[in-house]
Amino acid sequence: MNAIETRALTKRYKNVTAVDALDLTVREGCFFALLGVNGAGKTTTVRMLTGLTAPSAGDALILGRSVVHDALAAKALTAVSPQETAVAARLTVRENLELMCGLYGLPDRRRRAEELMAELSLTDRAGQTASTLSGGWQRRLSIAMALITRPRVLFLDEPTLGLDVLARRELWRVMEGLRGQVTLVLTTHYLEEAQTLADEIGIMAGGRLAARGTVDELCKLAGVAAFEDAFVKLAGGDGT
Repeated sequence: MNAIETRALTKRYKNVTAVDALDLTVREGCFFALLGVNGAGKTTTVRMLTGLTAPSAGDALILGRSVVHDALAAKALTAVSPQETAVAARLTVRENLELMCGLYGLPDRRRRAEELMAELSLTDRAGQTASTLSGGWQRRLSIAMALITRPRVLFLDEPTLGLDVLARRELWRVMEGLRGQVTLVLTTHYLEEAQTLADEIGIMAGGRLAARGTVDELCKLAGVAAFEDAFVKLAGGDGT
């Protein structure tokens, strides 16, 4: 079954078409990376798939639920860990997680918080306020908060942006640990990140899907040996 299936998904802002009749499928359980230069349409696509903005035309199915005709049911199957780390700075790790449980009306907040802290190795920092955590640990907490509702599809929007090399690699291990538990959709500007983590990669350009496949398939399609060169060629930009 496909976790995501878009059908001519389109988003227009006045005279600008941010996403142009996008046809994309992501199979359930896949770790999928969505790449593209700035303005390629990645963020707008994620916003439509997570119910944050409505399509101008077309549709998308989240595990068979339409984001247009069954928006609440589709949205309930997804969660997003945003680029801007969304944690309450003055609350502890545990309090952040319990707060999210309360917002979603989940029973037994403490138990669910304990489960996620154990899963993401946050237990030793349970009583630490979020403001005192390093950037990497704040991102880890942000992912834990996104997992509160046990989503079927998790969107990771630039999760390692601004982190140092060591913190980035630690977060890679967290994301690897989620493989197989949930369908993962990663947006990133770090080509090495997509190359290392993703089962499949989609490259967007001009609001459309320019290419998709494994790293080897994309390199072969572009007629080059290095993935960075393949991305530059297929994305139609300078790769920045």
